[in-house]
Amino acid sequence: MREKISPITVVLLLAPIIGMLYFLELWWVLIPFFIFSVVLIYIYGERKGDMTFVIFSIFGMLLVFFILLPIAELFYEALPDLNQAIEDPRALRAILVSLTGAFIATLIGLLLGVPLAYTLARKNFHGKNIVEGLIDLPMVVPHTVAGIALLVVFGRRGSLGEPLGEAGLNFVDAFPGIIVAMLFVSIPFIVNQLREGFEDVDPRLEQVAMSLGADRKTAFFTVSLPLVKRNLISGALMGWARAISEFGAVAIIAFYPHTAPVYIYKVFMEIGLAAARPIAVLLLLITLTIFIIMRILSRRFGIYDKD
Repeated sequence: MREKISPITVVLLLAPIIGMLYFLELWWVLIPFFIFSVVLIYIYGERKGDMTFVIFSIFGMLLVFFILLPIAELFYEALPDLNQAIEDPRALRAILVSLTGAFIATLIGLLLGVPLAYTLARKNFHGKNIVEGLIDLPMVVPHTVAGIALLVVFGRRGSLGEPLGEAGLNFVDAFPGIIVAMLFVSIPFIVNQLREGFEDVDPRLEQVAMSLGADRKTAFFTVSLPLVKRNLISGALMGWARAISEFGAVAIIAFYPHTAPVYIYKVFMEIGLAAARPIAVLLLLITLTIFIIMRILSRRFGIYDKD
């Protein structure tokens, strides 16, 4: 039997075409094309007999277009000047600082987040809801507030910053401060993904391993951890993406050395939009390429544990 095209596929096919017509300023084509798209989805849904998906598809097409429009227009405006960003050593240095800082913050988040996520998934204890709330807190705290809070702790006179500074580890306007800020905002994405993964692993599998002579640590590394590799990769990707995009907290605790978001903001304020756009596009191209490659690899690695 021939497979039919789903409404979601229609949306994904039509949205880029609508965007292209917009950038070509063919308004007289754009409006009837949009109407035609809605009618096409409507007819498809009427034949299938489920109008719910018709309504959902139309709203979905608007949302996809809303996401696509600013990104596509940014590329359209800035791609001709991309060489300016590539030839700017300060921009390349800022992007490298962002990539390196986000990578280190993600590694630290995984190192500390895996044991915490496993404990939250396997144990019930007093105050567990408080711990889970604290983990989610960086997602709701304004980024400037997070930066100030980190500065209070890791500043030159902070409870941790002062003794660590005397030992030679400085955070204010230093690379370790960037890592701390990135780690703070990325923790929820890493821990929550891992916790959901461990919750999906049947505890009886570990019990079987322990009944065969393995201890808890061996059961964890040989049974549970391999089964959450998809969550591990997904959490690492989301944490890395969140870390590399952080601006507010990083700008407060460690304005120097510039990360890419901080440098883009600095160029925008000092020179203007035209100078900041190519750097933003270069950062998007690099991060999007890495993100897509990692997504493809995560799907290939996890293709046999979907059941």
